[in-house]
Amino acid sequence: MRIRQGPIPGSIADGITRGVIRLMGDMGFAPLTEFKLTNKRRVDVAALDRDGQFVVIEVKSSVADFRSDNKWHEYLDFSDYFYFAVDTDFPRDLIPDDCGLIIADSFEAAVVRPAIQSPMNGNRRRTQTLRFARTGAQRLSGCGDPTV
Repeated sequence: MRIRQGPIPGSIADGITRGVIRLMGDMGFAPLTEFKLTNKRRVDVAALDRDGQFVVIEVKSSVADFRSDNKWHEYLDFSDYFYFAVDTDFPRDLIPDDCGLIIADSFEAAVVRPAIQSPMNGNRRRTQTLRFARTGAQRLSGCGDPTV
């Protein structure tokens, strides 16, 4: 039996995530939600562009959610660009200046502060690209056969 992971449908986090996914698609990225890294951490959204660059987006639904998260630093080595995504009511000054910032809702999202590029290690990029492709393929095959 599969246990659902990710934001609760209809929650603030779910809406932010949906807006982020739409934005990534519009920007030419292929996004996956709840993508597991090799360090056993699971990122909210990982997206890959045509050149093999990774964006990692951490969704924060509230100030309490942001303040209680001490693991986001562990995502930085697994992305070329790192963003926080929050809703319009989130106090933007809480987000560290060296992180990108996306404002999102259920319908759309916008980059309000670009992320600083920090290129990934080449070996890690290769491993992660393969994991990303396999994860996407496995999820897609599960759409046609719920037992997969």
